[in-house]
Amino acid sequence: MNLLSVESISKSYGLRTLFTDVSFGLAQGEKVALVARNGAGKSTLLNILAGRDVPDTGTVSMRRDITVGFLDQDPKFDESLTVIEAAVQGDTPALRALRAYETALEESETDHSPAARQRLDSALAEMDRLQAWDHEVQLKALLGRLGFRQLTQPVSTLSGGQRKRLALAQLIQSAPDLLILDEPTNHLDIDMIEWLESFLANSERTLLLVTHDRYFLDRVCDAVIELENGKLFRYDGDFAYYIEKKAEREASDASALEKAKNLYRRELEWVRKMPRARGTKAKARKDAFTDVAEKARGRRPDEELQLQVKMTRLGGKILELIRIRKKFGEQIILDGFDYTFKRGEKIGIVGKNGVGKSTLLNIVMGLEPPDSGKLQTGETVVFGYYAQQGIQFADDKRVIEVVKDIADVFPLADGSKLSASQMLQRFLFAPQTHYNYVSLLSGGERRRLFLLTILMKNPNFLILDEPTNDLDILTLSVLEDFLMDFPGCVVIVSHDRYFMDKLVDHLFVFEGNGVVKDFPGNYSQWREKQIEQDREERRQQAVTSKPEESSTAKSTPATTTSPAGKRKPSFKEKYEFEQLEKQIPLLEKEKAEITEKMAVTTDHMELGKLSDRFSVLENELEEKSMRWLELAEIME
Repeated sequence: MNLLSVESISKSYGLRTLFTDVSFGLAQGEKVALVARNGAGKSTLLNILAGRDVPDTGTVSMRRDITVGFLDQDPKFDESLTVIEAAVQGDTPALRALRAYETALEESETDHSPAARQRLDSALAEMDRLQAWDHEVQLKALLGRLGFRQLTQPVSTLSGGQRKRLALAQLIQSAPDLLILDEPTNHLDIDMIEWLESFLANSERTLLLVTHDRYFLDRVCDAVIELENGKLFRYDGDFAYYIEKKAEREASDASALEKAKNLYRRELEWVRKMPRARGTKAKARKDAFTDVAEKARGRRPDEELQLQVKMTRLGGKILELIRIRKKFGEQIILDGFDYTFKRGEKIGIVGKNGVGKSTLLNIVMGLEPPDSGKLQTGETVVFGYYAQQGIQFADDKRVIEVVKDIADVFPLADGSKLSASQMLQRFLFAPQTHYNYVSLLSGGERRRLFLLTILMKNPNFLILDEPTNDLDILTLSVLEDFLMDFPGCVVIVSHDRYFMDKLVDHLFVFEGNGVVKDFPGNYSQWREKQIEQDREERRQQAVTSKPEESSTAKSTPATTTSPAGKRKPSFKEKYEFEQLEKQIPLLEKEKAEITEKMAVTTDHMELGKLSDRFSVLENELEEKSMRWLELAEIME
């Protein structure tokens, strides 16, 4: 039985039809990705499923008594709340009890009356009855994992990325039966994306999500549904399977379209010759002609974004950064950064949020001055800067006016020229949308228009700050192909691992405190290197903490194998295994003690410290437990 059933729903806005007669279902435990071009109606469909909008026709039904959690692209909060207050706004018994406890606790600090004390006692009793103390500990640990250290920070001071993370914490703690997520990875750094990816992949909850992150989609979802031309297509498999089957379907559609057009030409000729036919056969043939004409007007599957611009010639000298230093207060962003850019190179920039990735781009673009150092830019360099925040188009401006403000005619690489209207069509803006107001565009369509305005200036040095946010997967594929063949320089800041792996030659790794390292490889290669280094550090820690080996142990080779061919554990591995068996129970004991302390303490400062230690313990326990499992296999 389906957890969610959608029956023949349709939705239009004025003359624009988003989808017609759409039907599908989600079984319990299924994890499904929704894929579509920008403006096709993905977010509208999710809003309908979440009960925030209604279809024009059809029905959406849920299994009785299930709960639904919805993550919006742009989460909204009560600005008067703090982080911890917003995080407990879910409607579960445990969260209601937790809210009542937090309110009573705060009240008791200033109101010492018997009534206030009674309210606190009642809240404590309800927390005990529901065993909600673990819930509180888990919530604070989750907030710590998502980067929140000051739980009393006002929501009004949070950035867009912090709001997205807070909405995720709120949603996870509410534990709904069905999760509907609209671009959950936007504004998250790579570590948090990988954590969320692991959490969702191992969760038993039913999931429907929209994402442009293809690694995330592959590792979390087991099916793809595509919304195209107002119709829905389902593919039961991973992203590669979806691409393969979509190509087969489009090839079949193209063949059918060509046949329909040939038949249309023959039938059109017949209709013109026999306009006054009134016989039954003639009337039936005229009715059939109407159906043929409808099929012949179908869209060819190869109508896709076309990125072809004329690049300004790049001279010998491009850009040199010499001893660049930058800090904000006590936070060091760059500490003597040097680099000379070379023609044709593609550089990725990675690092946690807030370490200065966008600051470097702003310095290169002259939007932020360095504290010291020099930038030397070649005379022929033409920058194209795709900023993370996009561009603020006036809502009362029409789409074609945005393009004509730059130029009426645009030269292409092959020497031909395009009008503003033709350029818009190449960027998948249908002729009937050219005179629409910018305010009517979806988030992805605005991003596509922003990309168009950048490429129209014929840049030879592209700087792309989170270019994948809000762009659909199909548009991203075309952008990737364009950038792979782009002969100029490209610098990319992105949390989209697939995008980075496909494009970059090497990475600037921002490690914090002004340290920037140049890594020769793509994201996945860097991540593998990190994992290897972490393992080596654990091995070294085990070696330095062990007592002196006996001379017998020293003379025993670590690679000794048993007669059956299975490798025997080395002395170091035996010792590490023994130490882990002692350390893990101690860590579990400390974790239990902290849980008990957090259940009784009323000091917010102390709670913050305990919560931080709890997060550290959880991570350490996970690492040591995984290592124990690895060694246990060798010990058998």
